Amino acid sequence: MSIKENTISTKIRFIGILFIVLMTSIIATTIYLNEKNKKDALLINIAGKQRMLTQNISKNIFYLYHNNNDSYSELDSSTIEFIYNLNSLKDGNTLTGISKAPTDEIAKQLSKVEVLWNNFHKNINDFKELVQKNDTNNDAILKNIVNSVYSTNTILLSEVESLVSMYTIHTERKSDYLRYIQYIFAIIIILLMVYSFSQLKSMEENAKRFFEESKRIMENDNNELLVPIKIEAEKEIVDATDTINCFIDKINSAMTYSANAIEQSKNASIKLEEITDEFDKIIDELTNSADISKQLNKSEDIVIQSQENLMNSTKKLQELKNELDKLLNWCGK
Repeated sequence: MSIKENTISTKIRFIGILFIVLMTSIIATTIYLNEKNKKDALLINIAGKQRMLTQNISKNIFYLYHNNNDSYSELDSSTIEFIYNLNSLKDGNTLTGISKAPTDEIAKQLSKVEVLWNNFHKNINDFKELVQKNDTNNDAILKNIVNSVYSTNTILLSEVESLVSMYTIHTERKSDYLRYIQYIFAIIIILLMVYSFSQLKSMEENAKRFFEESKRIMENDNNELLVPIKIEAEKEIVDATDTINCFIDKINSAMTYSANAIEQSKNASIKLEEITDEFDKIIDELTNSADISKQLNKSEDIVIQSQENLMNSTKKLQELKNELDKLLNWCGK
């Protein structure tokens, strides 16, 4: 009999572990990538806000240029926020959970924006200094600074736009990667479901064959020897098959033993019948007492032999009964 090493419980545990590991991986990966997407969205939001801040700074400079008595608070707050955001994008920020530039391309673009911003920021400081002096002799210089802010702002805005595009493309690539991961997990789940179905189908077919073979043995109503079950299946089914085959072997042995005992009894009965017939015939034919005595002694020997055969048959039948009594407990040892 061919025995598969895998048991039903092993297969079920293996499939269960695969499902648990797979689902845990899916959940962990999804959570991780979702958190990364949130951070990426924050990066895009900050980079996009830089565009608004440059526009706001330029607007305030033009406004203050014509209304130098107004407050500088909005200009200062926008400047401080732009610097804070630029440093966060470039070097990372542990408070907001922002990592530094994720690619070399983005890092180079941030450096380019920083260079433009340094020039832009210098013009802002020079503008504030000249406006606060309120000296008409500096009007030409102040006008040049405002024009420089205007021209620099256009270039800075364009480079910030490019930075936002780079962050957006990087995020989209990560989103594509997330989709690929999800596709892979979906394929693995489908394969695992197919594998699980095939294993369950195999176990069902093996159990069905086992019950069919067992039913065949139970419905056997002739005197022929029972045929042992031969089935390739999981260990649990094979163990049950071995137990049944043990009973079959004992039953076949008992049937063979009883057949021999019955055959000996028949032979002994036939022999006794022949002796009886012969004895009657001898009595009718013999007149000499010596001959009668001789034939009687001969017949006596034959009867004794027949009796011994009958006793042996009886003993064998008794032994058969004992074997049958032990049969139920024999295979469990």
